[in-house]
Amino acid sequence: MSEYQTILYEVSSSRATITLNRPDHLNGITNTMMRELYECVNEAAFDENVRVVQLTGAGRGFCPGADLKAYSSGEKQEPNRKEYFSITSMLHEMPKVTVAAINGACAGAGFGWACACDLRYASAGAIFNSAFLGVAISGDMAGPWLLPRIIGATKARELFFLPGKFGADEAERIGLVAKTFPDESFREEVDAIVDRLAKSAPLAIGEMKKNFVNAENMTLSDYIELETERHSRTGASEDSREAFRAFVEKREPKFQGR
Repeated sequence: MSEYQTILYEVSSSRATITLNRPDHLNGITNTMMRELYECVNEAAFDENVRVVQLTGAGRGFCPGADLKAYSSGEKQEPNRKEYFSITSMLHEMPKVTVAAINGACAGAGFGWACACDLRYASAGAIFNSAFLGVAISGDMAGPWLLPRIIGATKARELFFLPGKFGADEAERIGLVAKTFPDESFREEVDAIVDRLAKSAPLAIGEMKKNFVNAENMTLSDYIELETERHSRTGASEDSREAFRAFVEKREPKFQGR
C-alpha cells in the first residue's frame, strides 16, 4: 500500500477509506493532493479486496476546493497533469460503490468529487457551495455533468450560476445528499452504511454499479439486453446460491465473490 503526504488511505474488511488530510487548511487542494488522490483512487479501484470506497476529510472540512492561499502565495507547486482531472470519472465509474462522507466545507472541486460518488451523506454542520464563479473560473471536476443528474437541470444551473453557501438540511431537501446526521454521530452512522455495503455480494453490487453507469448513455432496449445478461450471470453465481441458502436457513450469507 502506498504512502501519501496529503491523503490517508486505509483498507479494512473489504472497505477502503480515503481521507483528504490537510486539516489545517480544511483539506484545500494542492497539486500534490491532486496527484495523490488520483493515485489513491486508482489503487482502490483495482484492489480486488475492496468492495466499497469512502471519501472523506480530516478535521473540520471535507474539501473546500483549491487552497487559494497556497496557489496565490508564490509557493512552488509540483506540475499538474491532465489525467488527474479524471478523478471524477474514476469515482463515478469504478466497479465499486463510492460514498462521500461530507463532514464539513464542500466546495469547488471537492463539490464535484462528492457529486461523483454514488452516495452522499452529510454531517449537520456541513456547508456546500459550487464556488467556481466566485473566483471567475468556469469550473472543473464535471459538476455540470453530474449535478443535473442528481438534483435536476434547473436547480443545478442555479447553484452554479448563482453560487452561495447552503447547509446540510438544504442539501438533503434538494436531494444532493441521501441523509444528514448529527455531527456527534456522523462518523458512526456513515461507517454503519459503508459496512453494510462492504458485506454485500461483491459480484452483484459491482454489476449493479455498472448498470447505473451504462444506463446513462444507452437506449432503454440496449440497456435491458445488457441488464438481462448480467442478471442471468449473477443469478447463476455461487454467491446467489449462498444468499438463497442463507435466507432459508435464517442466517447471514458468506459471500466469496464468485
